[in-house]
Amino acid sequence: MGNQGSNLDEILAEDMHHWYNKFMRESPSGLITLFELKAILNLKGLNENANSYVDQVFFTFDMDGDGYIDFVEYIAAISLMLKGEINQKLKWYFKLFDQDGNGKIDREELETIFSAIQDITRNRDIDPEEIVSLIFERIDVNGEGELTLEEFIEGAKDHPDIMDTLKKIMDLTPVLVIIVEGRTG
Repeated sequence: MGNQGSNLDEILAEDMHHWYNKFMRESPSGLITLFELKAILNLKGLNENANSYVDQVFFTFDMDGDGYIDFVEYIAAISLMLKGEINQKLKWYFKLFDQDGNGKIDREELETIFSAIQDITRNRDIDPEEIVSLIFERIDVNGEGELTLEEFIEGAKDHPDIMDTLKKIMDLTPVLVIIVEGRTG
C-alpha cells in the first residue's frame, strides 16, 4: 500500500477550499445524486447485487436522507473512511451490512454485500461464504444466526483476523481516490 499511503496523506493534507472546489467541479449544483455518484465512479453494467451495494453506500452517506450527498456529508464520508476511529468504521460497516434496517445482520446480508464488493472491485481473493462462516462462527456466540451492532463491534475487535479481513474487503480507498481526484472515467 506504499503508493496509496502517500497519495492518501496528500489527500488528507488538502485544505477545505480545495476539497470544496473539487466537489463543486463534480457536482455544480452542490448536491450529488445516486446517479451522479455512479457516473463519477464510472460504474456501469453492474449486476443486481453490486448495484444494490452502491445504492446502500450512497444511502449510508446521505445522513439526512434527502436523496442527495451534500458537501458536509461528502467530507464526513471521506473523513470517516480515511481517518475514522475503528468504532466509527465498524458502526458504518454494520449500517451498510444491515440492508433491511432491522438492527441485525444475518449471513445472507453479509454474503450479498461481500459478493457485491468483489463484483465492483474485481478482487476475488477472499471467498464471501468462507469469511461469513468465520465471522458467524467466532462472533455469533449465541448461535442465533444474526448479529447485533454490539456483538459485531465487540466480536470484530476481539478477533484481529476478522478485523484484518474486514479492512481488506471494505477498503474503499480506490473509490475515494477517484472521488477526490475528480476522475470521471
